[in-house]
Amino acid sequence: MTRQSAETSGGIRIDPGRGDATWRAGVPPALPRPSGFRGWWRVVRRGVPAILVLLAGVILILPMRGTERLVYGARRPWTGPYVGVVCRLVLSCIGIGWRRKGQPMRGPGAVVANHSSWLDILAMNAAMPIFFVSKAEVRGWPGINILTAVTNTHFVVRDPKHARAQALEFAARIRAGHRLLFFPEGTSTDGRRVLPFKPTLFQGFLDPDLPDGLAIQPMSVIYHAPPDADPRFYGWWADMALADHLLAVLSAPRQGSVDVILHAPISVADETRKTLSLKCEIAVRQGLEGNILAVEKSD
Repeated sequence: MTRQSAETSGGIRIDPGRGDATWRAGVPPALPRPSGFRGWWRVVRRGVPAILVLLAGVILILPMRGTERLVYGARRPWTGPYVGVVCRLVLSCIGIGWRRKGQPMRGPGAVVANHSSWLDILAMNAAMPIFFVSKAEVRGWPGINILTAVTNTHFVVRDPKHARAQALEFAARIRAGHRLLFFPEGTSTDGRRVLPFKPTLFQGFLDPDLPDGLAIQPMSVIYHAPPDADPRFYGWWADMALADHLLAVLSAPRQGSVDVILHAPISVADETRKTLSLKCEIAVRQGLEGNILAVEKSD
């Protein structure tokens, strides 16, 4: 699987067959391949434990989710935190350091974040119980589809005919206490910037069927590359093949880290989709740029 697409303007490429957008500004770094016995040993030493943790997580979550459904219905008070533990263990198996700043919001709401990599699934779930919102095509992506099933991803179809039905589904999950996470950039980047947020997405947060007191929590996710590696090392973007990027990450001689910043929630009351989008974008952008600058000064 790659992130290939057809060129449009503004550094974003659109694939007419898939309907997704891919950020294309800049030239992606060459992905290092595992070299010699040591390189492939690192792939095995990190990849096998990570896969085993994921498999054990899948096996254990199935009966847990069944019992949870009987006791709590649509709520996820057990399996949400459980997925976070599994994701932290997988990051530990890979060797990537992880830190969180800030606290998960309370009350009804959703989360918006910048998007850099397939590693976001692990880093963001490790930070707080969330449920990703993704395009329906992701259901068919090998490997990724297993993670989306376990994390109870909310799939959407980009068709105006289904907009109202999907809004009602969205509202039902919010009322059930689910923290749905959206990527307003619409694509992944190299992890060193935040693209302009798409205001259209935020119209869904103003739906009258949503609970009173709804708030949006911005989240900044910042990847720090291993020593001497390209700063964009963990970014998965442009035409990068997933398998190649996985091997590059797993075979790295040393690993870097990821910081997750949970910003203060923003109430949707008295906001428009444009003002809500702008406030969330500013928070996410300042979190990423401020963290990168602080790390660079300390080096």
